[in-house]
Amino acid sequence: MTETPGGPQAATDSPAPVPLHRGNLFLVGLPGAGKSTLGRQLARRLRKPFVDADTELERRLGVSIPTIFEIEGEAGFRDREEGVLADLTVLANIVLSTGGGAVLRPNNRRRLRDHGTVIYLHAEPVTLWARLRHARNRPLLQTADPLARLAELYQQRDAFYRETATYIVESDRSEVMRLVRTFDPTDVPDHDLEP
Repeated sequence: MTETPGGPQAATDSPAPVPLHRGNLFLVGLPGAGKSTLGRQLARRLRKPFVDADTELERRLGVSIPTIFEIEGEAGFRDREEGVLADLTVLANIVLSTGGGAVLRPNNRRRLRDHGTVIYLHAEPVTLWARLRHARNRPLLQTADPLARLAELYQQRDAFYRETATYIVESDRSEVMRLVRTFDPTDVPDHDLEP
């Protein structure tokens, strides 16, 4: 686990729990990093509601993400994603799984940093490909060489994930849980939230 320079300086072996900013834990990372799977587990551990931004987008539009990509292209999808993230990041006391490309837009990076504690679930492209090789619902990986595409996405996005993150942790369940044990699961009362 690595703390980013702008993140809190609390040591993981500290007996005092580390508070979550606004009571929120936001997960970022490439497709296959485990944002949804680990997010559900973290939400249970922290006793907070889990929200998956991609699922919320599909619910609002009534169609799947591959359909949105097919009809509106990636730019149209990113516009809609930005709107959903604007709504979700102002909530308090949640665990939020973002889409892999959420960090591409500066407004999204700012909202994530400003409204929660952000964990970058880091994984190398080869690890991600091993997890995703049978997935058919990943529009950006429907190419002749999905591993090369993952390497390209990693190259494009890694710096954005790092810029946004409070903590960087390998997307291994035990590593993530070790970090989460340091967080204070206490909800932030509404009257303590900044407007």
